[in-house]
Amino acid sequence: MRVSFQGRQGARRVDLVLGLLVLAGVLSGLAANTIGVDWPLNLIQLHAAGALAILLVAPWKYVVIRRGLRRTRRKRATKALSLALLFFVLVTIGSGLLHSTGRVEDVGPLTLMQIHVGAAVGALLAVLGHFTTHAVRPRRTDTDRRALLRFGVLGAGAAAATAVWDTWAATDRRFTGSVPKEKLLVTSWIDDGIQRIDQQAWSVRVGSASFDLPGILALPQERFTAVLDCTSGWYSSQQWEGVRLSTLLGAAGGLGPGWRSVEVRSITGYARWFGPGTLDHVWLVTAVGGGPLTYGHGYPARLVAPGRRGFWWVKWVTSIQPSTRPPWAQSVFPLT
Repeated sequence: MRVSFQGRQGARRVDLVLGLLVLAGVLSGLAANTIGVDWPLNLIQLHAAGALAILLVAPWKYVVIRRGLRRTRRKRATKALSLALLFFVLVTIGSGLLHSTGRVEDVGPLTLMQIHVGAAVGALLAVLGHFTTHAVRPRRTDTDRRALLRFGVLGAGAAAATAVWDTWAATDRRFTGSVPKEKLLVTSWIDDGIQRIDQQAWSVRVGSASFDLPGILALPQERFTAVLDCTSGWYSSQQWEGVRLSTLLGAAGGLGPGWRSVEVRSITGYARWFGPGTLDHVWLVTAVGGGPLTYGHGYPARLVAPGRRGFWWVKWVTSIQPSTRPPWAQSVFPLT
């Protein structure tokens, strides 16, 4: 089971394994950060195991990097790229592990998740640059019995390390990786600031009808419990109060023929589209935790979409309109 790095063969295999692990980490992290419903596969466990597998490979990659830095013929840009990859990988894994403890949320002006995601993007770009400049190509011998056995040992080591970390240091997390919070935190999408809306001047346009806050409150209200799972890395179970979107649309006289989705838009311009089959499971709410919404949580009315990540829960709603746009014709993760 001894691995040699004296020749290019060992270094090439380390690069291949590291590239696959980084790609798997990015894909599993992206999936865990966008999917809002339980899957049979625990994505965050897979994500964590991939990260710890990278840590297990890191010492061997360090040997490769150190040998490369000693070569006088190697370009400075190539050496800088190797060091950048090492830096981004360590920051990505370190911030992710620290976040999993639930003890630290921010580092200066940035959240741990912002650092984690930003470093992961940097690591992926560095890997792509590394493979572009070094042209590492798989070979048939990469899948021989000895290589597969080594990969199996790496997987077993990563699984054991994940179990130890979850038992010793990590807090309870959802399958998305989010840590629990007793109270809702104030967050908003990208650069949307908190909107301080005058309730007297506010109304929501629903199809051809318009409702002010007393008009919304006059509709059949329901109290229910739903988990807000924010992509900034936390979740909180709260009791909400509001009206189902299907009931609201019925009170507005329906949306007419030809529509394929319902666009819910914030006063900031942020919007998401919901299909016809989901409208009975989405609420326009005006209260949380037994009291009215605060400005930071979407006052006077926001969306609650149980089973979906927080970026679906549009705040400061001012428009609910029929759309010919199919609900799948939007990015899985909003870009604007």
